[in-house]
Amino acid sequence: MLQDTLPAEKAQTEFEGGWYALYTRHRHEKAVARALEAKGFGVFLPLYAAPRQWKDRTKVIMLPLFSCYVFIEGVRERHLDILSTAGVHGFVCCAGSPALIRQSELDGIRQVVERSIRIEPHPFIRCGDRARIKAGPLEGLEGILVRKKNFTRLVLTVELLGKSAAVEVDASLVEKINAPAGAHVWAESPGECPVLA
Repeated sequence: MLQDTLPAEKAQTEFEGGWYALYTRHRHEKAVARALEAKGFGVFLPLYAAPRQWKDRTKVIMLPLFSCYVFIEGVRERHLDILSTAGVHGFVCCAGSPALIRQSELDGIRQVVERSIRIEPHPFIRCGDRARIKAGPLEGLEGILVRKKNFTRLVLTVELLGKSAAVEVDASLVEKINAPAGAHVWAESPGECPVLA
């Protein structure tokens, strides 16, 4: 994965406006999000419903869609306040500087989460055809079209984190689009990405 984190002792004082990703301790995402919201930061922690089976019952719990990551905006000159928050390891960086997350990537994930549409974590992939939903409540949403068993899914990615999530879609409501300039095609192993034509 092409990323690193920025610890407090190397934090830079200049940030562009926009959203950044924080790398957190495992299972501390919700606590970090609450603490940062209490400090007045804009925070986005996408959650998904995950059924858990116990001997006597099944319970649905809400888990972070991207384990160990919380998105934050309004950083500017308060980065040390962020990095001193319990459970925060650092900013996700590229070439030693905090990296901005593409607004379009977060908007797509937020749109699905806020509409309570079924979503779940998905292995990160960047192969196959990109697609756009052309009608319905998710019209305009873009991602990678894949098949899982008998279902069609649109994979939404946050490339900087190497993380993806998949939402079920009706294959008749999607159209193929050209991949963005500079996009790379790869998969961790052959046959891992069964893409619809």
